[in-house]
Amino acid sequence: MSVTAQQLLEELQIFGLECEEALIEKLTELCVLYGQNEEGIVGELIAFCTSTQKDCVTAETLNSFEHEFLNKRLSRARHQASKDSGHAGARDIVSIQELIEVEEEEETLLNSYSTPSKGSQKQHITTPETSLTKRKVSTRSPHQLLSPSIFSPSATPSQKYSLRSNRGEVVTSFGSAQGVSWSGRGGTGIINLKVLGYPESLTRSYKSMFQKLPDIREVLTCKIEELGSELQEHYKIEAFTPVLVPAQEPVILLGQIGCDSNGKLNSKSVILEGDREHSSGVQVPVDLSELKEYSLFPGQVVVMEGINTTGRKLIATKLYEGVPLPFYQSTEEDGDFEQNMVLVACGPYTTSDSITYEPLLDLISVINQDQPDICILFGPFLDTKHDQVENCLLTSPFEDVFKQCLRTIIEGTQSSGSHLVFVPSLRDVHHEPVYPQPPFSYSDLPSEDRKRVLFVSDPCSLSINGVVFGLTSTDLLFHIGAEEISSSSRTSDRFSRILKHILTQRSYYPLYPPQEDMAIDYENFYTYAQLPVTPDVFIIPSELRYFVKDVLGCVCVNPGRLTKGQVGGTYGRLYFRRQTTENGEGRQSPCVAVQVVRI
Repeated sequence: MSVTAQQLLEELQIFGLECEEALIEKLTELCVLYGQNEEGIVGELIAFCTSTQKDCVTAETLNSFEHEFLNKRLSRARHQASKDSGHAGARDIVSIQELIEVEEEEETLLNSYSTPSKGSQKQHITTPETSLTKRKVSTRSPHQLLSPSIFSPSATPSQKYSLRSNRGEVVTSFGSAQGVSWSGRGGTGIINLKVLGYPESLTRSYKSMFQKLPDIREVLTCKIEELGSELQEHYKIEAFTPVLVPAQEPVILLGQIGCDSNGKLNSKSVILEGDREHSSGVQVPVDLSELKEYSLFPGQVVVMEGINTTGRKLIATKLYEGVPLPFYQSTEEDGDFEQNMVLVACGPYTTSDSITYEPLLDLISVINQDQPDICILFGPFLDTKHDQVENCLLTSPFEDVFKQCLRTIIEGTQSSGSHLVFVPSLRDVHHEPVYPQPPFSYSDLPSEDRKRVLFVSDPCSLSINGVVFGLTSTDLLFHIGAEEISSSSRTSDRFSRILKHILTQRSYYPLYPPQEDMAIDYENFYTYAQLPVTPDVFIIPSELRYFVKDVLGCVCVNPGRLTKGQVGGTYGRLYFRRQTTENGEGRQSPCVAVQVVRI
């Protein structure tokens, strides 16, 4: 850990404290000795001074701080570690070895800063039969890799999940899925994975919660103007009319749908917020009584035609259809034209009444059996809504539980050779709950697995051998479905309407304002959450019922979740092959067959 005196001085100055150079050096030594960073140790020192009513930092204050606070805390930590190591029956050999290593590292660090005594009383703990090299053993089964008893005192299997009778049942199909033998080539095929960005892809964490209201307004205005320009060019519209200008003739307006109150949108509360260029962002109420068919939601960018005789209310007579982006044009660099198998699954990966991750282990068995070319796994891996997480019953940090799940998946699927793509979720309790969400970071990834493991952001546009997959773990179907209003003279499919909105709005999250549990950073949203092209396949997991649909030439798949409360859920599998356009013929979908299957 790198600790600098300058940083310590700056942290102290935040609290208005001045400190002599000798005391700064002593504080630096305490940081190293007790494994603290500058911010942490200064915060604890300020708390100590406040509780002991000391007004300034002196040598005596630092000595008291060390002996009365830091030393006691270290002793308590060691005592707890020794208590925990006594319950070896609840731990596997890996966790015991890790405890020994941590204790030895602490002792070595303390000894390097202390005066040697006449004789060391320390007894060296050795385990001759357990070497560190045994920790990386890919031949172990997933059940040996994952030890739930380490992080939960009540790791009992789920009874309802174990007694399910419909495992392996195909619940819905698409394309020529009948009689298909579902097996891939594992690691033997040529797989070219490429993340598409607009203009670039999200690869690392960023600072959030610093956005200003004018910046949000700027993003929303740019979205209105960009989509308006595309619609104007597509429909050959000469010019848009300001929303508050009275006109006896029909006029064409550009704007964003909103609600005139804090409640849910309905047919009587629709307003149109005009664009900045033509309408200066002002709003006008909209009367939908003359529209026979419509589907609207807050945040939707629309072009409307209607009559606005007074300038105070628009009577809408026509709603222009949105226009999707073109599909991706593949190149020779995008790989071969062989048929590939993709398996997709979405968390939670354990039932709500158990933390044993039985569904995850069953999924790993399916991967090893079918050997798909690519596995796309969506979070949550450790769900914020799980009972043991909400009630603080886990005995290990969330990050450690997640890493053990990740290690189980990666090492447990080595024999299959399948490429693994991990997509985070806002419900991953250990990860940053901001949208767009950066990829997972996993520094312990073995070097032999780096070529087949890819961590991507939420959302993400991923090209697999020239076929573009749109990926998002956010339940957008549920979010927009709760806000959308519609009217139609014929039978209309709600899911298809929502999916069409996503594709024509050219955004992975076109709803505004967002759901209350969505923390959106709009500056990064504009950069990383827009559709660069219309995806060939759109994977959009949801709490709503699983389905496979063709919408505007894009095959949209909701594989469901791997678990539903205390029972098993579903996962998806599909075959795709990149198509060639010959003799000027139209585009053919690369998606050959899709199935949603019960775990």
